[in-house]
Amino acid sequence: MASGAGEETTAKSRILVVGATGHIGRHIVAAAARLGHPTTALVRDLSPSDQAKSQLLQSFRDAGVNLLHGDLYDHSSLVAAVRDADVVISALRAPQIPDQTNLIAAIKEATGGDVTRRIRFVPSEFGMDPERGGGGAVEPVRSIYAGKAAIRRAVEAAGIPHTYVACNYFAGFALPTIGQFLPMSPPVDSVVIIGDGSTKVVFVEEADIGTLTVRAAVDPHAENKAVHIRPAANTVSHEELIALWEKKTGKKMERVYVPEDVLLTKIQAYIKGGMTTPLDPASDVEATQLYPDVKYTTVDDYLDRLL
Repeated sequence: MASGAGEETTAKSRILVVGATGHIGRHIVAAAARLGHPTTALVRDLSPSDQAKSQLLQSFRDAGVNLLHGDLYDHSSLVAAVRDADVVISALRAPQIPDQTNLIAAIKEATGGDVTRRIRFVPSEFGMDPERGGGGAVEPVRSIYAGKAAIRRAVEAAGIPHTYVACNYFAGFALPTIGQFLPMSPPVDSVVIIGDGSTKVVFVEEADIGTLTVRAAVDPHAENKAVHIRPAANTVSHEELIALWEKKTGKKMERVYVPEDVLLTKIQAYIKGGMTTPLDPASDVEATQLYPDVKYTTVDDYLDRLL
């Protein structure tokens, strides 16, 4: 465990990742292994027929990751996996968010009421903080936020040490379209802007999310805290993002503004600005301030990849 913010002792926490082959799970696994933690990925199929998934699992093996057969819906396999972990990180997809109660039950059984046996849990929240962004959302996003908040309450009620991670927008989803959500495609001559384009939001590259999640998951300063990944250089408005792209390409783009009342459900939070609301020092910490040694990918750097 860490001896100070951003510092780690020689002993490395054993990390179990559930949902390891998903979009963000694979980055968490890679980061945990790279940072020297004994890392286990819980996998339903150790020999998948899908070539891409098979190659991903081989990359885990090559990195020294232990692949363990198990299933979220097989209690005995969960308990066996959790029992050998110091930290459990869930990267499950939205439909499985409510079923993280299975992990909570496994952690409780694995510790057996032993107060000296502490297993920290990082539930799958990756995105906006569900207790800050839910107010501006409509269905089905509102229910997803509610489900994530309910898992928080269940973790706390069980007395399980925890860290919540709010990483905001995945750069890999949002930046290739230069922030467009209507349509979700790269702009050519014109760009669609939701609202007036002035609200600042946060974009974080997926590998950085993996690194900062692992750092927070083993850091005592982040225990029982919500860790918000808000890189200063990546907190920009849509207008600022477009201007940066225009500067790189040397091409001026026509702006097409779409009023808020026609927004699609999933981009309501983009208008409300929930990603940049002030943090509560009693319960929240900002990841890049907590770990200033982590060199994150800036929006500016990411856009260079798209040229």
